[in-house]
Amino acid sequence: MAKDIMIGVGIGLFFYLWVSGYNVLPIGLLVLLVVVFWRFMPRPMVGGSEKGIQISGSTVDFEDIGGQNAAKKELQEALDFLLYSERMRELGIRPLKGILLSGPPGTGKTLLAKAAARYTDSVYLAVSGSEFVEMYAGVGADRVRRLFKKARELAKKEKKDRAIIFIDEMDILGAKRGSNVSHHEYDQTLNQLLVEMDGLGNSEQGPKILMIAATNRAEALDPALVRPGRFDRLVKVDLPDKEGRLAILKIHTKNKPLASCVDLEQIAQETYNFSGAHLESVTNEAAVFALRDDAREVNMFHFREAVEKVLLGEKLDRKPTDEELQRVAIHEGGHALLAEFVRPQSVSQISIRSRGNALGYVRHYPKDDLYLYTQAMIEEQIMVALAGAIAEETILGTRSTGAAGDYEQALHMVEKMLASGMSTLGVVDVAKLGADQRQQVTGEILAALEERTRQLILDRKGILERVVQVLKTEEVLNGERLRLLIEEEAA
Repeated sequence: MAKDIMIGVGIGLFFYLWVSGYNVLPIGLLVLLVVVFWRFMPRPMVGGSEKGIQISGSTVDFEDIGGQNAAKKELQEALDFLLYSERMRELGIRPLKGILLSGPPGTGKTLLAKAAARYTDSVYLAVSGSEFVEMYAGVGADRVRRLFKKARELAKKEKKDRAIIFIDEMDILGAKRGSNVSHHEYDQTLNQLLVEMDGLGNSEQGPKILMIAATNRAEALDPALVRPGRFDRLVKVDLPDKEGRLAILKIHTKNKPLASCVDLEQIAQETYNFSGAHLESVTNEAAVFALRDDAREVNMFHFREAVEKVLLGEKLDRKPTDEELQRVAIHEGGHALLAEFVRPQSVSQISIRSRGNALGYVRHYPKDDLYLYTQAMIEEQIMVALAGAIAEETILGTRSTGAAGDYEQALHMVEKMLASGMSTLGVVDVAKLGADQRQQVTGEILAALEERTRQLILDRKGILERVVQVLKTEEVLNGERLRLLIEEEAA
């Protein structure tokens, strides 16, 4: 506020002098020089660190990170080069200069870097790649030089012989040169980083510096950055599997009072494709729901509600009309019945409550985490996606726009079939297929699967109508209750 007042007073005084006939040109030039000098001068220290650089002692151990056993093992092996440098030198092993952590968001890359600093008892400096990008030439390169200088100074000040520099969002700073043709500041900053990394390990005196960087897009990095001698190790930090998710849930529920009914293994199974950040949010939201209910313990239904909130968002106040509610119940019931037929025991819950952008949803969970899919599996997934619209058509005679997302999912899986040689075309280069040929094959696959889905829905029309009635009354139907209704209808 005071700064704005001073600027306003200065501008007013400038125009007053100008109107009064004073020669204001020297004053204007002086102000311009001051502004330019202030803009390019080294930034002052704020709270013990330069702006954008976080300097702190790490309190994170590798034991505090769950679900990344392979990444932790590979990272610790690389860090041993820093810890036991004398032994490595005896064997003629050159020191590592950089470690690149690559993987989806929320998988624990930053936590691994902090744990690395604790493991090696190193000075830890963290900065985002966006902090180096400026519109003025030379500013980013200067910040890179000062970052490495700061690491050395801080290590000497704290009487340590090791320092770790962590750069998050490395794809911003280290993108392939020439990709930003209108702005050479990016390239100049990257060139300076390459020069600094070349200098690591060349001096026998002074603290040893190890670069750790994190990115979600390793393929976007400049080849000169990821070659041996720069970032020597690429550590993949991927989404956790079921055992990893269970380990993460155990870590984040240590400080939470859990009811005896809570089955963390079941929650781990139902949270397929969740990252560590998602799982932390699930445990936190479950505790929030327990607080809302004034409960002394976190129950299983709190966790199930938390999983839905993390997946889809908060429940909405908007209430569909009776006709819309009927259609949504039929649509979601169709998805659930087909899923139970092609993959028994796979439905966790059906709901027609509005959440986020969804009027209703079916939550599935796989029996096992799969990484390879057969043609039959993909066709079953397509049938489940088509079942909602076909159920509407079977019961109400028409389809609705609510199936648009399902069609998009089905088309994506058909593309996967084409790319994997699972169509009548055999093994082909999908990119070279003509639009007409591609559309014809896609139409044939979808038409055949629609017919199979329609017959299955017709055979189960009675149970579908029962499921719809329960959903309209209770809004939510869990998987156990759905399977009980199916068994009763079969009997």
